[in-house]
Amino acid sequence: MADDSRKEALRKAALDYHEFPKPGKLEIRATKPLANGRDLSLAYSPGVAEACLEIKADPSTSSRYTSRGNLVAVISNGSAVLGLGNIGAAASKPVMEGKAVLFKKFANIDCFDIEVNESDPEKLADIVCSLEPTFGAINLEDIKAPDCFIVEQLCRERMNIPVFHDDQHGTAIVVGAAATNALLVQNKKFEDIKVVSTGGGAAGIACLNMLLKLGVKRENVWLCDIAGLVYEGRTEEMTPQKAAYAQKSDLRTLDDVVEGADLFLGLSGPGVLKPEMVSKMAKAPIIFALANPNPEIDPADLAKVAPDAIIATGRSDYPNQVNNVLCFPFIFRGALDVGASEINDEMKIACIEGIAALARATTSAEAAAAYSGERMTFGPDYLIPKPFDPRLMGVVATAVARAAMKSGVATRPVDDIEAYKASLDQSVFKSAMIMRPVFAAASQVERRIAFAEGENESVLRAANAMIEETTDKPILIGRPDVIAMRAERAGLKIRPGVDFEIVNPESDSRYRQYWQAYHGLMQRKGVTPDLAKAIMRTNTTAIGAIMVQQDHADSLICGTFGQYLWHLNYLTQILGTEKLHPVGALSLMILEDGPLFIADTHVHPEPTPQQIAETVIATARHIRRFRTEPQIALCSHSQFGNLDCDTGRRMRAALEILDSEPRDFAYEGEMHTDSALDPELRNRIFPASRLTGPANALVFANADAASGVRNILKTKGGGLEVGPILMGLGNRAHVVTPSITARGLLNMSAIAGTPVSDYG
Repeated sequence: MADDSRKEALRKAALDYHEFPKPGKLEIRATKPLANGRDLSLAYSPGVAEACLEIKADPSTSSRYTSRGNLVAVISNGSAVLGLGNIGAAASKPVMEGKAVLFKKFANIDCFDIEVNESDPEKLADIVCSLEPTFGAINLEDIKAPDCFIVEQLCRERMNIPVFHDDQHGTAIVVGAAATNALLVQNKKFEDIKVVSTGGGAAGIACLNMLLKLGVKRENVWLCDIAGLVYEGRTEEMTPQKAAYAQKSDLRTLDDVVEGADLFLGLSGPGVLKPEMVSKMAKAPIIFALANPNPEIDPADLAKVAPDAIIATGRSDYPNQVNNVLCFPFIFRGALDVGASEINDEMKIACIEGIAALARATTSAEAAAAYSGERMTFGPDYLIPKPFDPRLMGVVATAVARAAMKSGVATRPVDDIEAYKASLDQSVFKSAMIMRPVFAAASQVERRIAFAEGENESVLRAANAMIEETTDKPILIGRPDVIAMRAERAGLKIRPGVDFEIVNPESDSRYRQYWQAYHGLMQRKGVTPDLAKAIMRTNTTAIGAIMVQQDHADSLICGTFGQYLWHLNYLTQILGTEKLHPVGALSLMILEDGPLFIADTHVHPEPTPQQIAETVIATARHIRRFRTEPQIALCSHSQFGNLDCDTGRRMRAALEILDSEPRDFAYEGEMHTDSALDPELRNRIFPASRLTGPANALVFANADAASGVRNILKTKGGGLEVGPILMGLGNRAHVVTPSITARGLLNMSAIAGTPVSDYG
């Protein structure tokens, strides 16, 4: 009864997901404004005629003037829907919509799902071919074998855009990547292994074809289906595709041929591979039991008879899920971006190599967060990356684009493949472009960046990324055994004392030096020697600040847990001077339409006019580190003197301080936030404004307002935060917030890694 209740709850949740708040999973949105008569005349008659005539003169320009270059059709007749069979075109629509959603989510490819009531493969091919003017590529989906082979072949022969049957080639590519790494783990080679496969459908045949391209010998492949071994002379349940793998043999069953097999490839049904069959296989066998929802053998049963075996399935609750989403969004992304006329073998193999290589690299922090609790270290249980690894886009699509150009099928080759990869990374890591000049400046020097919370997993991942991507040297404050254990658990290759320095609060040779230095600074502020000793044993923020003060580190990053002002108090005690003192906290919010800087989000709850002026000056200096020219708005409830309120008075006084000396940046105030961001509104209210265009920095009269805007932009506006950047301490320390990610910490390490002379 409990199982029935859970199934019914899941069923209702799935139906509600598809029905509410509006039916289906897709909608169409305009990419251009249509707000007035001029917009209408450009979007439609008469302006649209100009785009039509350009395309008539040169059909290749359709990718410039229409969405075709980023538009894929997912086409099915619903004759072989995964796990459901021949349910028909209409019933297949939720699946095809889902496929379209995956294209958009993982590769930002626009997609129409097209369900066709046509069972004749040649007529279906005619329909697909007639759609070529609309689409940049075709994804055939859930068409039964052998019809799918006929449809794809006809379409590939007649169309000049990529045609890709994902059930065949997507599965084959991911299987190829998993097999590449499984053989590496088991110390075997493609050319030496014996392969036994069950299932002669589209996916099974495509996987075998791909294994041959990777080096498996044809004579070492034994294909079985519902009628047993495919052998020469067999007539039952045969197709030309199966016949290509017929063996000249007297053996007839799976049990007969499985002996000595290195790789079992199952795309058939549950329970096909018996434990006693596995016992006959070669040592360290590789089992790809890909039947859904239940595999050909249960992983628990496999472990009992072959503990040295590697298994992959089609399920997410077992290791090594063979999921086509690792492939199809990114192979299409690369193909579309270079205008490929087809997806050829070179592109497929490049896709395999990219996926396989990514699994061997350190797991991304984003993937680790999406799959919290799973161990993702390359090995028997981690042969292929997870679908939510954001590096797939840059690595795989770039490999595909490069292969398309090298093999001569790219009609719009990119000039700079590395710049292309950077643009893909930027589309996934929204901070990549604006952080580029900061990383470039940081790369000119080698700086020692201490992390107060060195045992934190996000810190460990950031440290790993620093070692791989920058010239800076991380120093982690924490217990070595805890750091080592957590690094290993997170699947990181870095090791304490080898790849980075550790400061152990419980035992460090500089302990006396540190507590005496802290006591010297604080002895007239109520800190006794005993208290100084205790703080230098327990307070990692204070330890890190003393390291910077003693020139044992160049900068400190702290705050991954705890309250901002608590950390700031110790930084001010230890690193503050008459010249260097906390001025404000600056958050860079990366939004869909560009960057927006917010200050002061943390340091001064109710800043004085002098503090506001200092914040504005520091904000301008820091904005320029991002190769951006400051346009700073002083924001208040009052607007250009129309209210006699506290924030208005303080902002006007700050403006007088700023105006008292020449400044080399644009600022204006006091004003409402909408006036700051909307230049037309601002010019109607105050035509004499010194700002040009929208403000790119907002400075508020209290931390509540600044922090509130920052949090709203993060949670409701989809903004990505870089920071907060602590201004005024000469880049010697930064306090982050507990919500920061490993990528955010890496960004902060680059900011901290910029030479001190460049900051204030």
